[in-house]
Amino acid sequence: MMRTPEDIFADFKSRRRGILNALTTDVEEFHRQADPDRENLCLYGTNDGNWVVDLPAEEVPPEVPEPALGINFARDGMQRRDWLALVAVHSDTWLVSVAFYYGARLHREGRERLFELINELPTCYEVVSGKASQSGKQTPVSRKRPSAGPPGPSRFSQHPRTSLPRTQNSSRPSMRQGDSSLSATDEEAEDEEEGGGGYADGEGDPCPNCGRVYKTGDFWIQCDFCDTWYDGKCVQMTPNKAQRMGKWKCPACLRRSGAA
Repeated sequence: MMRTPEDIFADFKSRRRGILNALTTDVEEFHRQADPDRENLCLYGTNDGNWVVDLPAEEVPPEVPEPALGINFARDGMQRRDWLALVAVHSDTWLVSVAFYYGARLHREGRERLFELINELPTCYEVVSGKASQSGKQTPVSRKRPSAGPPGPSRFSQHPRTSLPRTQNSSRPSMRQGDSSLSATDEEAEDEEEGGGGYADGEGDPCPNCGRVYKTGDFWIQCDFCDTWYDGKCVQMTPNKAQRMGKWKCPACLRRSGAA
């Protein structure tokens, strides 16, 4: 049973990954299965990261909210990209409805936390339409310039938290606070990239471990397993230590893996 925002978000990410696979990498097979000659069909993302095109559930009311019916009927009456974008929009609606179905018993802070986690990811529509690039981990794509430093964990920064590189192969993140190695040209290039809009920096968010509130310029690190942000001091992490390590697992994930 999913009891925490992080548990529900993990389910959301798995279902979203399946949906995006259907609409991108597996699009030819999805197109074939969405046969207009069949009855009302739905696109489901499963909690193991796969996708299924199937008839809607027969029980009333269904166990969980159902996705849009009849996605197959519009397949041949639209341009393929427009049809995929339409399915993506309906899939976004379904993913959020399932997440908040499971989150109905959360308290107010828990629901806010769940929404924040979901909102850090680009929507399926943004990915399918090209408004957001799709990374290997299905997480927001970096708006930072590549740098020449050695590879290291990318989920940490002393700069706005949600504008970070999110893939393990990306270069060392920029550190404006106290980093004199950046030239004026580099900083101007970063400012231009950040000026294009995107994700908020998360200022004012509390650390789930100690409650300390994030402020721009603080060093925080993001868990590579649940995407939750933590105050660096709270989890005894420094920029240099984070540069040298691989994936970082937060205290909550460590406790869950220990109990499994």
